[in-house]
Amino acid sequence: MAWRRETAEGGRAADQAGARLARQATASLAGLLAERGMTRKDLAECMGVSPGRVSQILSGGENLTLRSLAAVAECLDARVEISFYDPSDGREPYAPDALCPEAAPIAPLAPSPHR
Repeated sequence: MAWRRETAEGGRAADQAGARLARQATASLAGLLAERGMTRKDLAECMGVSPGRVSQILSGGENLTLRSLAAVAECLDARVEISFYDPSDGREPYAPDALCPEAAPIAPLAPSPHR
């Protein structure tokens, strides 16, 4: 797997993979924000953080935590899914609920008061 390969720069491949994943997540979040008609300020108020923190999260350069992704998802009435798969074998990502039924979503989130 590319992200595990050691490079002369010592872990540069992992850094690049992490940055790519952060950009994908933040692009998805920005699109969802726009779809919901929410501003960064609205999201900050819902999350209980400063608008500057939301800008850091959406900049794409931030090392996002699962907790920050979950907080954003909750405010956007959305769901975060993380899948691991080997893209070289042509199969789709593993479905967590098929492999582990208890990992399936419990219930939809209540609508956010900021929508």
